[in-house]
Amino acid sequence: MGLWARMLCSLLFLLQVLAEPAENSNFHLAGDYLLGGLFSLHANVKGTVHLNILQVPKCKEYDMKVLGYNLMQAMRFAVEEINAHSSLLPGVLLGYEIVDICYLSNNVQPVLYFLAQKDYSLPILKDYSHYVPHVVAVIGPDNSESTITVANFLSLFLLPQITYSAISDQLRDKQRFPAMLRTVPSGSHHIEAMVQLMIHFRWNWIVVLVSNDEYGRDNSQLLNQRLLSGGDICIAFQEVLPTPAPNQIMTPTEQAQLEAILRKLQQTTARVVIVFSPELALRNFFLTVLRWNLTNTVWIASESWSIDPVLHNLTELRHTGTFLGITIQRVPMPGFSEFRVRGTRDSPPPSSGTSQQTTCNQECDACLNITASFNNILTLSGERVVYSVYSAVYAVAHALHSLLGCNQTNCAKKVVYPWRLLQEIWKVNFTLLGNQIFFDEQGDVPVRLDIIQWRWDLSQNPFQSFASYHPMQRELKHIGNVSWHTPDNTIPVSMCSKNCRPGQMKRPVGLHPCCFECLDCMPGTFLNQSADEFDCQPCPSASWSHKNAISCFKRHLAFLEWQEVPTIIVVILAVLGFLSTLTILVIFWRHYQTPMVRSAGGPMCFLMLTPLLLVFGMVPVYVGPPTVFTCICRQAFFTLCFTICISCIAVRSFQIVYIFKMARRLPRAYGFWVRYHGPYVFVALMTAIKAAIIAGNMLTTTINPIGRTDPEDPNILILSCHPNYRNGLLFNTSMDLLLSMVGFSFAYMGKELPTNYNEAKFITLSMTFSFTSSISLCTFMSVHDGVLVTIMDLLVTVLNFLAISLGYFGPKCYMILFCPERNTPAYFNSMIQGYTMRKD
Repeated sequence: MGLWARMLCSLLFLLQVLAEPAENSNFHLAGDYLLGGLFSLHANVKGTVHLNILQVPKCKEYDMKVLGYNLMQAMRFAVEEINAHSSLLPGVLLGYEIVDICYLSNNVQPVLYFLAQKDYSLPILKDYSHYVPHVVAVIGPDNSESTITVANFLSLFLLPQITYSAISDQLRDKQRFPAMLRTVPSGSHHIEAMVQLMIHFRWNWIVVLVSNDEYGRDNSQLLNQRLLSGGDICIAFQEVLPTPAPNQIMTPTEQAQLEAILRKLQQTTARVVIVFSPELALRNFFLTVLRWNLTNTVWIASESWSIDPVLHNLTELRHTGTFLGITIQRVPMPGFSEFRVRGTRDSPPPSSGTSQQTTCNQECDACLNITASFNNILTLSGERVVYSVYSAVYAVAHALHSLLGCNQTNCAKKVVYPWRLLQEIWKVNFTLLGNQIFFDEQGDVPVRLDIIQWRWDLSQNPFQSFASYHPMQRELKHIGNVSWHTPDNTIPVSMCSKNCRPGQMKRPVGLHPCCFECLDCMPGTFLNQSADEFDCQPCPSASWSHKNAISCFKRHLAFLEWQEVPTIIVVILAVLGFLSTLTILVIFWRHYQTPMVRSAGGPMCFLMLTPLLLVFGMVPVYVGPPTVFTCICRQAFFTLCFTICISCIAVRSFQIVYIFKMARRLPRAYGFWVRYHGPYVFVALMTAIKAAIIAGNMLTTTINPIGRTDPEDPNILILSCHPNYRNGLLFNTSMDLLLSMVGFSFAYMGKELPTNYNEAKFITLSMTFSFTSSISLCTFMSVHDGVLVTIMDLLVTVLNFLAISLGYFGPKCYMILFCPERNTPAYFNSMIQGYTMRKD
């Protein structure tokens, strides 16, 4: 066929199409493959009241839903647009069968009609794999309750169903509803968008009003679950709105319920009200709100009424507060505004054999006229939910394109089984008016949600978007300015309690965590808001804080330092003691065989001098921050050395008295004492007992250094060895005092001994000083705390050892160095003989 012949045939075909009359109904369109459409053109919000009579309800007797007819027109627009563009389904004509479901009242009969064959029969079969119903797919319904009812039927046949507005999370269960998909995000995303909106504006005290149906109950449950998981927002109260009759006339009981709700709204401090309800159930409510003159309220609309033009037409609502809502993204659809108000011409019934008598609720006399009266606001509001219908039809068309193996010129017309078409719908992924359309694993299209504000300024969009919520990222974006119905356009405050100042913790008041009083955090504590806003946490041991602090600062560590004057004085004394002891040790070593050294104890003198020398050399362990090693030295080394010295003095005093006064009376005991080295055994025994006391004290208390707060200045942290240091000192001192008393007693008993052996006054001096200093230290520690205790402890320790070194060994060194004539055996013998003669 030549080019001119093809052009002639095309022209004849076009003239034939133009000559045919248009369809006579908005509800029918003949085609090769039919789509079923379920829309709510009218609504009986009282529910399924028709079940008490055996007939299909007459939807046109109920109130009309302008948005329902608008959505229906979107389906017609999409089908006609696909048919006009041969690239998607070339040579294939899509048709539709649309039924008004009256919101809830007329669900089952249309589904049975869609599932039946062309002869209106629905056979009972064992296997429906090759069953061909009246339609290849169903678009709708609009609400979740009706969608669940329809999906229970269609899923048995795996007949694809794409809803454009039902958001219930129950529909995400693909085991229960394997054939149900939707072109809107689920209800959990709508709830999350609401919650993030409230968090952004710091609203944590809200009121929830719900309709007495599945829609209200499901969404309020989702909201409560979300708030329980987050804990940032509290519900002041939740009430169920009375459902009006189809004629919108309220009974006295319903009027009383509304007034009780309005009374609570007036009394509560919550200024944000979330309303989950179909739009037809809200007209009486908002008329009552206007009568009560309720103002300064933020109304947050769920998707069911967020862009309802009828409620928006109540212009006096602008005085009640600010209206915000959650809805589908705005997508302009070129040509739809003109198509929406385009009428149809009468024509014969469609060639598909369908007639108005075969179904019901496929007429709406007032739909076109009423929609035309709202056309301006519908146009200005942008195409939102209608795009969900539009994209649902295109999703089926793309699936048919794949299933029929279409190319640029034609498609293979063949029998389409529902389950095969369903498989192809799950795979679709295409771009439509700049948006990517595909179904996730729950069967949802993750399109953007818009946060809109109602505006009554005729020159602007009546439903103006100021933020968006992205289901994939689960976050609010592009938050713009809102025109608040408040003085100076300030953001309304809806909080049970005002925010606490920094450094103040919250103490709950009542049952709601959002209601609290603010208490100051005390010094030494701070408030970590990211961890716990209801409790002030104590600062770590090395840190401190002032009142109302949100963090701690490091305290000044107090310990004995080298540059301090008391430290310098004590170190000078220690150096003096070290040098004097070293001198005494050298003198005694060089005069070891002299009577003076032997009368002082002989080898036992070196047992006393060696610990004294080590003690003076270990004084630096008291200076600087304490460690485990220095604490052990303070608690063990010094007191052991002191015990060794006191034991040696005590046993030496005993030995001198025993020799001069009791040796002759108890010669065997003296021989036994000498033979078994009694002095050294006594010193070892006393040292072992002291070591056991020290070990027991260390086991019952910690050895690690700790910090204690200075009672006079909390900014200072005193570093010490352990908190029971006083108790340990008392235990250690008690044994030393006992040995001192023993040594003093024997020294006193020997006051009549020869001068060279009479050490009573020297021992008395050192022991009295040791006793007095220990008592003074314990008394000082019971009164004072801090670095002074460490200084006093070190000073007493050094002075005690100086008293032993200079008080006991000093006079003997003097005699050795300056009175050598008295350090001879002859002189000692004469002194002993003189003592013996006096005794005789």
